[in-house]
Amino acid sequence: MKKLKMPKQVGWLIPGLQVKRWFALIFIGTVLMTVGILILFDIKPVYYTMQFISKIATKISTEWLAFGIVMFGAAFFFKGWQKTNLSILDIDDDRDNDVLLENLYKRRKLNRGPRVVAVGGGTGLSMLLSGIKNITNNITAVVSVGDDGGSSGRLRESLGILPPGDIRHCITALADDEDLVTKLFKYRFKNGEGLEGHSFGNLLLTALCAITGNMASAVKACASVITIRGRVLPATLDDMKLSAEMEDGRIIHGESNIPEAGGKIVRLYSEPSDCKALPEVIEAIKHAELIILGPGSLYTSVIPNLLIKEISQEIAKSKAKKIYVCNIMSQPGETDGYKVSDHLKALLLHSGENKLVDAVLVNNSVPENIDPKYANSGSYPVEFDGNEVKKLGVQVCAKNLIEPNKNGLVRHSSRNVARSIYYWFRKGDNKK
Repeated sequence: MKKLKMPKQVGWLIPGLQVKRWFALIFIGTVLMTVGILILFDIKPVYYTMQFISKIATKISTEWLAFGIVMFGAAFFFKGWQKTNLSILDIDDDRDNDVLLENLYKRRKLNRGPRVVAVGGGTGLSMLLSGIKNITNNITAVVSVGDDGGSSGRLRESLGILPPGDIRHCITALADDEDLVTKLFKYRFKNGEGLEGHSFGNLLLTALCAITGNMASAVKACASVITIRGRVLPATLDDMKLSAEMEDGRIIHGESNIPEAGGKIVRLYSEPSDCKALPEVIEAIKHAELIILGPGSLYTSVIPNLLIKEISQEIAKSKAKKIYVCNIMSQPGETDGYKVSDHLKALLLHSGENKLVDAVLVNNSVPENIDPKYANSGSYPVEFDGNEVKKLGVQVCAKNLIEPNKNGLVRHSSRNVARSIYYWFRKGDNKK
């Protein structure tokens, strides 16, 4: 069956744009002013109009006459209103018109989306944000600040700033023009004394941090330059550094050293131990309708946020629906041999709270042709142990979360993860 193609102008009548009411208001005002002026000059608009219609009606059906007048009037009115607005916005061609219409619709719809707080760090959080931003604009990303490796670590050590890397990833994920912004922010200088290895995004945030005084203000300033959906907040402004106590008694200092140490992590802690949460983070959690933890490196991306007691306590007290997105594969050096319940137990242990999450989102499908590189590096699919999870009082949401590919790579699909979370959130039976 051939698809019916609607005129482009009809797009302005799509529900949710919140412009039709103003169409009507302008139209009513125009009619009233016109009638008033005609009456003022004693032109008797109503009398002569009725006389004209009466004469025409003797030759043409009244219904068809009325229909024709209304349609012609509406066509001229809407076209004039549309062109006026596009002229004011300096938009000329049909392509820009289509983009404006699409963006307007998305903005109106997404502005009414749920208030979401996503807690984590690394590439896991940025992946999640890429999908969630298509569901709501009311997003607050809470980012861990324990990173001390790579470009972020160098900037942190030399300038004494919070690591900008994970924050940069989140900004690019929430950007409207994600492709262009990603290319710009991820650009790494290949040479140049002092510049080699640094990304443009890290340097921009570092400069803004120096200008505005702290990383939170730097992110706000960056968001005013680059349009993003939602906001990105560091979990704390304190100089938070991570250490891990291993099963064999060793103490490993530094986030980047923990996965490389080998052995089982018994406890993760921060120095200083009493880091204060950013006030805006606490406010966001208090007003949240949905709180998401993960996915990402369990001990170096997700748990560091929960070591800040104010954040853990506020999440536990929150009436929002709370879900943890479990990793698909184990991470060598962090979660070797971990099952789903082990991830949850680690979250509960380090947060010190029993009501941290209502549900866990797990992947239920692993490709048969999984790339051998995972096994060679000691990474295996995380086993789902349903009985142990139930003992923890946590619900289970099992979905296919993998991005389809032919190479056997196991990566989260931002679209699948976001849709699965939103489906769980919207269900009426997910309250305990």
